[in-house]
Amino acid sequence: MHRSRFAGFIIDCRTENLDQAAAFWSAALGFPTKRGSPSEEGKYVLLQTGPGDPHIEVQKVDHDSRVHLDIESDDIEAEVKRLENLGAKCVARVQTWCVMEAPTGQRFCVIRAQHPGFEAKANRWP
Repeated sequence: MHRSRFAGFIIDCRTENLDQAAAFWSAALGFPTKRGSPSEEGKYVLLQTGPGDPHIEVQKVDHDSRVHLDIESDDIEAEVKRLENLGAKCVARVQTWCVMEAPTGQRFCVIRAQHPGFEAKANRWP
């Protein structure tokens, strides 16, 4: 048995100026920016959402700009298998997460459980 839940949105930006992109999304959505950890410097800018709100970050990418969502799980492999059984496919494995594609073409990621209170809010799957 494993658990998973919607974690948040990632705003993928094909840009040379991530700070400018993050400033736009910060103003548009009404959340201040918060810099990521030093290892992520230059690639991600987190938006400070409130407790219980979805995680939102602006990410610098090499592919076309788009928005994708993350599903967090306490067992990534089990969640990937469950989603594959629903018709999704694994597109790439990156560090600790899996990039997937829904049967209708949308990309999303399965990531490690990260949010406080994950267990209480997550769905249980056999």
